[in-house]
Amino acid sequence: MVDQVILNDVPLHVTDFVSETVKDSEGKEIRKISFNFKVTHSEYHDITTLLYQMVFDIKIPQSNEEFRAEIFNYATSVTNLYEENAVGDFSLVLLEVNGQE
Repeated sequence: MVDQVILNDVPLHVTDFVSETVKDSEGKEIRKISFNFKVTHSEYHDITTLLYQMVFDIKIPQSNEEFRAEIFNYATSVTNLYEENAVGDFSLVLLEVNGQE
């Protein structure tokens, strides 16, 4: 069971990890991964800044996979992460991309 995904050298402890193969707009098979992770008040700025990059070097240590991917969808809980001790739930779906997107 995968419990860590690394986005641009930033390790995330993840839950509900799903990996599948889908077809892109040209019919080519690409990887699609989705997972959830927690973000604390103290991590909020760094994580959202990371996500604004939109395209990532992905590493999945437990399956020895590395590839580039972009955000297909993401969502957050309504938790106000500016409050001390707050923890939010983030959900992320990434699609594999080719080259230096």
